Amino acid sequence: MVVLDIINLDKISPIHGLSEEDLKEPNLKKILERIHNRKQGFYKIIDDAKQIKAINLFAAKNKFKDIVVLGIGGSAMGASFLQQSLKHLFENELSKNTFPRLHVLDNIDPVLMREIEDILDYKKTLFIVITKSGETMETLSQYLYFREKCEKKKLKIKDHFVFITDPKKGLIRKISNEEKIKCFDIPESVGGRFSVLTPVGLLPARLIGINIEKILAGAKKMRKIFLSENVKENLPFRLAKIEYILGRKGKTTIVLMPYAQKLIRLADWYRQLLAESIGKKFNNRGEEVYTGLTPINALGVTDQHSQLQLYSEGPNDKLIIFMEILNQMNSAKIPNPKKTEPETEVFKNTSFNKLMKAEKKATEESLTTNNRPNITVKIEIINEETIGELTIFFEASIAFLGELYNINAFNQPGVELSKKLTKKYLCQ
Repeated sequence: MVVLDIINLDKISPIHGLSEEDLKEPNLKKILERIHNRKQGFYKIIDDAKQIKAINLFAAKNKFKDIVVLGIGGSAMGASFLQQSLKHLFENELSKNTFPRLHVLDNIDPVLMREIEDILDYKKTLFIVITKSGETMETLSQYLYFREKCEKKKLKIKDHFVFITDPKKGLIRKISNEEKIKCFDIPESVGGRFSVLTPVGLLPARLIGINIEKILAGAKKMRKIFLSENVKENLPFRLAKIEYILGRKGKTTIVLMPYAQKLIRLADWYRQLLAESIGKKFNNRGEEVYTGLTPINALGVTDQHSQLQLYSEGPNDKLIIFMEILNQMNSAKIPNPKKTEPETEVFKNTSFNKLMKAEKKATEESLTTNNRPNITVKIEIINEETIGELTIFFEASIAFLGELYNINAFNQPGVELSKKLTKKYLCQ
């Protein structure tokens, strides 16, 4: 279960923090109605049993050694964060691994394209092509590249490629129809960055042995909380309201800092979710507002040694969101062979678990002492259910944040000019 600990916001100066009283919202019901009226499917797709059955049937026929995801942005981050969160951190290197290795190619750097080939046996590789529009240049270029490689090896394309795209339109859907290549749908009501709980994230996850039904069970638990009209219960709304209020106080940078190696890709995903959803030139009335919050992903304890100095003594323009795992499951005791040395005395009868918890507690206390707003998202353990809960928790918070800012959190007009200019320069 997800817990949102905001106690430190009440410990710092009111100029930089807030109290429980600030989170009251008499219009929560109306805000929920506005979200419903946008007809976004990110919290409805988790009921699509037909799609889950199709994913499981496809996965049951899996005979591949390697799975390669071709996609960018929201088409790639979901698979990455589910893999990082729910599989062994070194799964691809395990000699006893009984599932395919998953590789997510979320860039078009030619070095990435060429060097992935050094570890692939094309005869035992499945390529998952993911693009919501079916026309994403980066993904199409990847697809064309690896398709040609397979053709040169006389492999049947429909045996080594599967598509995930729009149900009706786009080039990838057209190719699927013409060549009978297996294709899964990204529902029209779900944008790329909100698509983790569609085949975009769930198909790669299922192929590498993740229990996607448990992910969806956790998502449904959080959806119930998201739809609550009780402000104290509605955790996604509370997070959004905190970000909104502090944003108006000048805290326009949001740092998501999990104290768990397994959750760093979740922080990557949230970075896109926040940036692309809330950074908008126009509000719902068509007025120029240039609103937005700048996301930074950090990792505890690593970034205590790279970013903490800035957060502690630099501009007081940030909200730090820690993530804490209450039960890390794995325990690793720290030995202390030199018991007489003062530098190692602190390691007496301790473990990496205790050290990590002490570092997180010390970091939040030092920030609080310096009047730096910080909160903690806590979960008991990292498993499929809690990852499902966290997915809806963060997605729903973005939906609320868009309504608080009176902007459309579900479009991304700011990237269109770059796409047009890219095509222009390619054709010169």
